[in-house]
Amino acid sequence: MKLTKEYIGIDIGGTKCAVVRGDEQGAVLEKLSFPTQDRETTLTQIFDASQQLWTKETAAIGISCGGPLDAQKGVILGPPNLPGWDQVPITELLTRRFHVPAYLENDANACAVAEWRFGAGKGCDNMIFLTFGTGLGAGLILNGRLYRGGCGMAGEVGHVRLFDEGHVGYGKAGSFEGYCSGGGISQYGLGSAAQAAALAAKGDKTALKLWEHTGECLGRLLALLMDILNPDRIVIGSIYVRASRFMADSMYKLLEAEALYENRKACVILPAMLGEALGDTAALSVAMHTMPDLQ
Repeated sequence: MKLTKEYIGIDIGGTKCAVVRGDEQGAVLEKLSFPTQDRETTLTQIFDASQQLWTKETAAIGISCGGPLDAQKGVILGPPNLPGWDQVPITELLTRRFHVPAYLENDANACAVAEWRFGAGKGCDNMIFLTFGTGLGAGLILNGRLYRGGCGMAGEVGHVRLFDEGHVGYGKAGSFEGYCSGGGISQYGLGSAAQAAALAAKGDKTALKLWEHTGECLGRLLALLMDILNPDRIVIGSIYVRASRFMADSMYKLLEAEALYENRKACVILPAMLGEALGDTAALSVAMHTMPDLQ
């Protein structure tokens, strides 16, 4: 009888970490969470939590983490939201401890794989996932495979310049991240994205104008992605899931004006489907997607 494979997924964030045990369908069977502290403390907690969730069916470990990182070598290179995490050979450490393959992927790519396998991108060959959370990044599924690029930095759309100057995102004034992210939205002075959405829901004109402009900026980005990559679907997470009703009209208006008709008609824009489970499923998907039998 064939044994059912299980996986350990590790989601390393700037404020909290989660370690989950899951199955081949991406379902989370057990979960342990804890605040992110200094590197040594957090690594110890990750190892301890992984040990607690370990079973004899565990086939691989997947780690989802913000970049920069080297997915091929399995090394975390010093993400800005993880001070002190410089040159951490996370996959080597985990493989040495647990004697199974361990794989590392940046969080945008991991979420793209999760939505492609189990969510809104299921069944298509060409999909773009946009994080649209605290920052803005993209995970690219092209011709049925995750595309990382020459040095693993493909999909850094938040760094692309939108205006000559303006909101700062990804260290660049006027970038797409400065307008299509939580950090960018907060620069309008109405508080967080959640607060701006709450104001818009009450009919606040300034907040509604903010979301209209956000939709225009997002539409311009989507038009670029459609015309360059011609995806079947674009799946957008986080803030878009919660506030799309305030920006959809202006977004689609910009798309209609900017994107080629054929590319626009070939692509469906969808909110991420996995909701609060996305980060957990993303970490599990890293292990599943990079297993040798799935190459």
